[in-house]
Amino acid sequence: MRILNKEIINKENEEVELCGWVARRRDHGKIIFIDLRDKSGVCQLVFAPSTGSGQAPSTGSGQAPSAGASTELSRMSSGQVPEINEVYKKAETLRSEWVIRIKGTVKKRPQGMENPNLFTGQYEVEVNFLEILAEAKTLPFDISTDGYEINEEIRMRYRYLDLRRERMRKNLKTRAQILKFIRDFLNNEEFVEIETPVLSKSTPEGARDYLVPSRLQPGKFYALPQSPQQYKQLLMVAGIEKYFQIAKCFRDEDTRGDRQPEFTQLDMEMSFVDENEILNLIEKLFINLIKTLYPEKKIKQIPFPRISYREAMEKHRSDKPDLRDNKNNPDELSFAFIVDFPMFEWKETEKRWDAVHHPFTKIKREKNERVEDLIERLKVQPEKLLAHQYDVVLNGFEIGGGSIRETNPKILKAVFEIMGNKIEEVEIKFGHLLEAFEYGVPPHGGIALGLDRIIAILQNEPNIREVIAFSKTGDGRDLMMNAPAEVELEQLKELHLEIKNKKSNL
Repeated sequence: MRILNKEIINKENEEVELCGWVARRRDHGKIIFIDLRDKSGVCQLVFAPSTGSGQAPSTGSGQAPSAGASTELSRMSSGQVPEINEVYKKAETLRSEWVIRIKGTVKKRPQGMENPNLFTGQYEVEVNFLEILAEAKTLPFDISTDGYEINEEIRMRYRYLDLRRERMRKNLKTRAQILKFIRDFLNNEEFVEIETPVLSKSTPEGARDYLVPSRLQPGKFYALPQSPQQYKQLLMVAGIEKYFQIAKCFRDEDTRGDRQPEFTQLDMEMSFVDENEILNLIEKLFINLIKTLYPEKKIKQIPFPRISYREAMEKHRSDKPDLRDNKNNPDELSFAFIVDFPMFEWKETEKRWDAVHHPFTKIKREKNERVEDLIERLKVQPEKLLAHQYDVVLNGFEIGGGSIRETNPKILKAVFEIMGNKIEEVEIKFGHLLEAFEYGVPPHGGIALGLDRIIAILQNEPNIREVIAFSKTGDGRDLMMNAPAEVELEQLKELHLEIKNKKSNL
């Protein structure tokens, strides 16, 4: 039965079966050395030209064979021509990235011939069986390097090859460890992980929706979620109290550099909490995550500083300040919470007020302020209102944000009106949520953390594409799958769609 390469360290003098890719081939005299790669790492295989010849001489990368008493080496040196075995003949054909299966005996490498750079570097496998499972063409680029020097579009075109490089495999493995840590942490905090729908309703949330036409309801469309915002609030109405999800989100945005049309966020919502309780929980999550998975990194300040939006803009000229002492030191982590955001911002091109976060953010009230008084202040001085909104920043990047939610339908309708919405439009787009709030809604709030950005920062990567398995270009193209792509005319007819003539735009 096949074992992983890393397991040979416990199999000395035992016969093992290994499978993997030919990472490198080295020929020394008549001896062939193969570096075999699998998901656990690399081990050295030894192919000698004849059977029954005793231990084959060992060598590390570029090293000469050992001067040990190898029968095989003695026979070759004396001019004897050993009978070439079939395994060796097959090994002579091996090339980089061929997929093979072998059987052989695990041996300790001769003293002085160990490779300290390999986990398995004190051992090698003397092969007595070889099966070629798949041959491979010459790769379009070198996968033994970090890959930064290679044109990114070429890497993305052959992403399944790019992922073979050690750096990329490490990134994906660490990403999985981070997601597992988060799940374990939140389960321990009595959160319930719940999946929310991907096919939903198009509602204004700050970016364009990706629309999905309905075949069974001609002329109507689903939308892919920009976030699970409304669903997680409805889960609070349902009495779940503590929800989280590793959620896929979709935004049809214009080209914006380090953005992806689809991204992953840690989505959370809690009932009967205030702003401080949410921020304390997030702080605890990050402190434990760094301590467990990144012990070499140092958090600059604990507890995390809490800076008002006004102070951040006046002192740092940014709402995502980089507070590190040495901005060239990637092992210094400077977290901060930015709080007290304005509730609204003026959209000059549209001549209207818009929510800085989203319309369901709770407005900070004055002491003992009545609902009617708040609504009046909302209509008269929207620019002076502050919100229970908070962002999480790390080393100059926004990595998350959230708010305490407003649940009073009267206040919500007034907010939508200030933003230029007609009441009938609000009922069409958000009526289901407003109605739900009439059936006993608990006070609640939440936060969403951008996992792609967080992982990229912790892995010291220059952008999020380095920590996403199958990433897209800045303008949303999948170069590997050649998407987006045209579809058959019959599919369009079934969906009651017609493509306008591109030239005439008719």
